[in-house]
Amino acid sequence: MIRPISGLGSFGVRTVSRFGGMTIMLGEFFYALRKLPRSMPLFVEQMYQVGVRSLPLILIISVFVGAVSAWQAAYQFKFIGAPLRFLGQAVGKATVIELAPVLSALVFAGRVGAGITAELGTMKVTEQIDALESLGINPVRYLVMPRILACLFMVPLLVTFANFISIMGGLVVSIIGVNVSSETFLFGFRDSFKLTDFLAGLTKAAVFGLLIGLVGCYEGFRTRGGAQGVGLATTTSVVTSSVLILVFNFIFAMILFRL
Repeated sequence: MIRPISGLGSFGVRTVSRFGGMTIMLGEFFYALRKLPRSMPLFVEQMYQVGVRSLPLILIISVFVGAVSAWQAAYQFKFIGAPLRFLGQAVGKATVIELAPVLSALVFAGRVGAGITAELGTMKVTEQIDALESLGINPVRYLVMPRILACLFMVPLLVTFANFISIMGGLVVSIIGVNVSSETFLFGFRDSFKLTDFLAGLTKAAVFGLLIGLVGCYEGFRTRGGAQGVGLATTTSVVTSSVLILVFNFIFAMILFRL
């Protein structure tokens, strides 16, 4: 008699199955890119939905990311006795390399990734995706490819805005709360700024966008069980995307920023 897999084994099987399914969908996405000219209106619409409509939230968060990073850096400098003239360097490095890409991606996963899963999951449980297939329309080309591609393009663009706003937020806190002049802060930032750091942050952002779009679409397509299933799929999408963002961020740290 074969006993059902339970506990850790069951979790491992589900995890392998999920990542295998996402790998297959990723291959279908790349194959569907050959139909991009035909899907350009859908792609432009998704760029607006996932990118432009996320901009206000990203900008608000970026202000406080820069502000708190400047305040915490000044506190740490005071604790170890370091001069505050290095404040611009610390805030700039932390923002461009780490804070802006990672926090923006996590917020993006909560807003856009969940939205993609809920939308596609609702279409799945109401058999709208099956209707597309019966009409001879490839769901991956029509639904998945524009959304993943829009995430891939728009997350780096949002991170670029987040970098600028975060630096400005850190500058304001440095002037008002830490008594560091704007010239000192900006000189430190300019002195430590490297184009390779900026490009590395955008590279991470592009990969994060790809992961968010892929996970959102995959979880939406495998939704089962009506409204309850849509809610479960949405939660799974956000959790999976957030975990993958942190895992890949560590991998990028080891590859791009060697000691």
